[in-house]
Amino acid sequence: MRPEKESIVKEIKASLDASEFVFLADYRGMGVQKLAALRNALAEADAEMHVYKNRYLGVAMGEERREELAGSLTGPTGVFTGTGDPTAVAKILVTFKKENELPVLKGGALNDIILTDSDIEAMAKIPPREILLSQLVGTVQAPMTSLVGVMNAKVSSLLYVLKAIEEKKNAA
Repeated sequence: MRPEKESIVKEIKASLDASEFVFLADYRGMGVQKLAALRNALAEADAEMHVYKNRYLGVAMGEERREELAGSLTGPTGVFTGTGDPTAVAKILVTFKKENELPVLKGGALNDIILTDSDIEAMAKIPPREILLSQLVGTVQAPMTSLVGVMNAKVSSLLYVLKAIEEKKNAA
């Protein structure tokens, strides 16, 4: 491979290695304005879109991953990478697809897991991290709240019994 091409492959590999996820999509038919709007939305989620030749992308991914994603590396391919929340990027892509019918999701990878287009769409339905954490806190807190309520009821009933005994002795 010529030095220029090796440099391009190294740049792609560095981008892929720095990212936790890689989503692939066919961007064919998207105008410049739509691509700019998509890139701006992705920038807010700490993600980027790049367009590489499929051959260079395949070499940068490595032989094993290239074989697993062989069906996705056909036609014009937009590569979505980033350091942010992958579910946020999936939501942006799915929302943009619903509004514009483009880009057409092809698949991707999350760490070492190969994803299909339906996996990416399922990721978009997952609530944001903050909501998941608040649901976890609520789930952990619920038994403790119930326990406090039960203990409070037992103490209250004991107080009612003692108050009744006191009133009975005062009346006698």
